[in-house]
Amino acid sequence: MTRVAIIGGAGYTAVELIRILLRHPGAEIVAISDIQENRPHVASIHPSLTGRLDLCLEKLTPAEVAARAECAFCCLPHGVSASLAPQLLDAGVRVVDFSADYRLDSSEGFAAWYNQKHPDPGRLGKVPYGLPELFREQIRPVPLVANPGCYPTSAILPLAPLLKAGLIEPVDIIVDSKSGVTGAGRTPTLLSHYPECNESLCAYNLGRHRHTPEIAQYLGWAAGAKAEVLFTPHLVPMDRGILTTAYSRPRGSVTEQQVLETLGDFYANEPFVRVVERLPATKDSATTNFCDITARMVGGKVITISCIDNLIKGASGAAVQNFNLMFGHPETTALG
Repeated sequence: MTRVAIIGGAGYTAVELIRILLRHPGAEIVAISDIQENRPHVASIHPSLTGRLDLCLEKLTPAEVAARAECAFCCLPHGVSASLAPQLLDAGVRVVDFSADYRLDSSEGFAAWYNQKHPDPGRLGKVPYGLPELFREQIRPVPLVANPGCYPTSAILPLAPLLKAGLIEPVDIIVDSKSGVTGAGRTPTLLSHYPECNESLCAYNLGRHRHTPEIAQYLGWAAGAKAEVLFTPHLVPMDRGILTTAYSRPRGSVTEQQVLETLGDFYANEPFVRVVERLPATKDSATTNFCDITARMVGGKVITISCIDNLIKGASGAAVQNFNLMFGHPETTALG
């Protein structure tokens, strides 16, 4: 049994993580750390956990976390996680980090997109990216994994196999994504305020969304060359789910069947990627760890469509998938 702590326990990804870990036969939640005052019971923050977990949210130092747990899931804001992770790692705690702190390869890139100096620049470029479908063997032995962003997961999974196979060009890639409101987190903003987002659809952060360099970096890895990506996120008035439509230029003569076969072959043995003939919808993968992918050829372009649950395959489910690899559990344990 692996003893786990959740750092930053008040958010949407944290409650999804708790729900998954409660049914995990090889994990025991021993601590939930947060900045909440007066040690509130977890059920007072997440009523759906009433009667399921008897823990309070505590202000715990890294040393106190290390005294209780073997693994920490850091569900913390960007810049905060990397200030705590080194202390946890030094104490022998393995870490799955939900933030973007270790996803990018350079401190300069991090500073440019996140407008702050990186707290732990020496580890950048050395931490495996937590997409098991692409980096499984790198994830297994390490003490720290960078859990992917939700939008990047939905973009990289359909496009990386096509880039690796040389079927599409790494330039002029357009990624158009639509996400449910939980992707904005639990802290209210004007964008996610109910009267603003209900019965409305809007684009946001055009050209400056922080997932843009993450998508480009790992598509470039797949292509073996610099990738040029135009990413446009949209907020949809639903709780959860992401649908991503990506447009790319074929390299030479490429057929729709060839694209679908390439995707199908690449993911043939992957438990959580389903290559389908139909046009997937967010309801198909809602509350699951699946990513559904299809492709079409239209107007001389390769069009891929993918759907994930942003809170599960886009966050907490992927984190447990990584945890399973790190601690020797079957990769599908507690996931579905």
